[in-house]
Amino acid sequence: MAKPIVLIAEELSPATVEALGPDFDVRSVDGTDRPALLAAIADADAILVRSATKVDAEAIAASTKLKVIARAGVGLDNVDIKAATAAGVMVVNAPTSNIISAAELTVGHILSLARHIPAAHAALAQGQWKRSKYTGTELFEKTVGIIGLGRIGALITARLQAFGVKVVAYDPYITSARAQQLGVTPVSLDELLEQSDFISIHMPKTPETTGMIGAEQLAKMKPTASIVNVARGGLIDEAALHDALVAGTIRSAGLDVFVSEPPAPETPLLALENVIVTPHLGASTDEAQEKAGVSVAKSVRLALDGELVPDAVNVAGGVIDPLVRPGIPLAEKLGQVFSGLATAALTSVDVEVRGELVDYDVKVLRLAALKGIFTNVVSETVSYVNAPLLAEQRGVEVRLIAAGASDEYRNLITLRGALADGTQISVSGTLTGTKQTEKLVEINGYDVEVPFAEHHIVMVYADRPGIVAVYGKEFGEAGINIAGMQIARTEAGGQALSVLTIDSPAPDALLESVRTAIDAQLLREIDITE
Repeated sequence: MAKPIVLIAEELSPATVEALGPDFDVRSVDGTDRPALLAAIADADAILVRSATKVDAEAIAASTKLKVIARAGVGLDNVDIKAATAAGVMVVNAPTSNIISAAELTVGHILSLARHIPAAHAALAQGQWKRSKYTGTELFEKTVGIIGLGRIGALITARLQAFGVKVVAYDPYITSARAQQLGVTPVSLDELLEQSDFISIHMPKTPETTGMIGAEQLAKMKPTASIVNVARGGLIDEAALHDALVAGTIRSAGLDVFVSEPPAPETPLLALENVIVTPHLGASTDEAQEKAGVSVAKSVRLALDGELVPDAVNVAGGVIDPLVRPGIPLAEKLGQVFSGLATAALTSVDVEVRGELVDYDVKVLRLAALKGIFTNVVSETVSYVNAPLLAEQRGVEVRLIAAGASDEYRNLITLRGALADGTQISVSGTLTGTKQTEKLVEINGYDVEVPFAEHHIVMVYADRPGIVAVYGKEFGEAGINIAGMQIARTEAGGQALSVLTIDSPAPDALLESVRTAIDAQLLREIDITE
């Protein structure tokens, strides 16, 4: 069987290829050579890029096999995420690969601004000894304002606190408890601008944050203050910043990012002595590049194996809490049981989570359930990316419900759905014991407790004596071993539900024979695909 093809479109660290391992056919192409890229991507299962290769709608459409686009870095400006999602292609990046490098560069800019290091170096290199001109300022007992107290902001805070500074922060999403944990004083944006001697901005670039530091905000800063941007170009209005620096509204600025990169040589900011600039070096360390490559290589392996990828950006990815993670395969298996019981097209499904898990982000369980529902239903490969698309294309309404406590279990995941023929289906599962054993605990209102296996038989029939002997004899004579069995009923003499786990698949003829022998209202074999 041919190995999946992984296309590397830019220079990545040797550790990246090592992390992919021997299971892939790794090929290389110059991603900036458009004809070569389109030809090479045609039969690729995955492509790894940095920032120079544009993976747009045309490139995505050029391949019928592409399953994952991996960007060895943080930004995704060169990837058409919307086109990838529409094509069912997962997009992954390495969101934490450069956070230490970016934090350290920010501290470097602040120190350089405080002590005029680049200008003093340039003057001395030209034979000029200007000690008095480059008298600086200490960081000790100064106030540093952090705009955006995410992962990078927190790292900068920890590093600057060693200098004896006071850190204030503006972040509308940070809790007071988190701020206290970091040793930071939360303030409004205006308060931060007015109090800070040095300001560093670490916000994502969105329509709301673009230009968030403009003329009005710069005017509120101290005339002795400095501002640094190592995050995204455009967060600071460059024209307003230039005017403020020329007018002496603020003292200096350090910039690693620009609205247009590279900035034109005639860009006014580049000519100012009180500006320190670097060419977008936030992630430009050997360590960050290696971390990014290894991270996305691992994501590619997961994606091509059909597993959940925590760093996928076009699905509910992100960090998955360790308490939630064991529920992912359980939800997927419940989805397979759910679709195995369906007698008509699905019109709606609720993924309900109860118990301790409701205190965590459980969006991933909705994805896992949908992946399970469609795995054995559609001909195409189902992933965590295209499962929601498959539901949308089929007009299936999907809801995630975090419903509070469970009366019987620490955690309970339930799938409830409506079918086009008017019938309802429900299945529930839980994890038990120290080994987190996956168990099926409810089917259509019948209480059971059956560990998941590879092959299951679900039967509903009129409760009466001798039925177990009848189907036991049928399976025995066919050489099908029954590994486990549980029977549930709502009342004596009513309907009974029987769940069997069997060691091998049952032939269709055998299932029909059993159905006839016990006059079953429902008889389904449900095979679980890992």
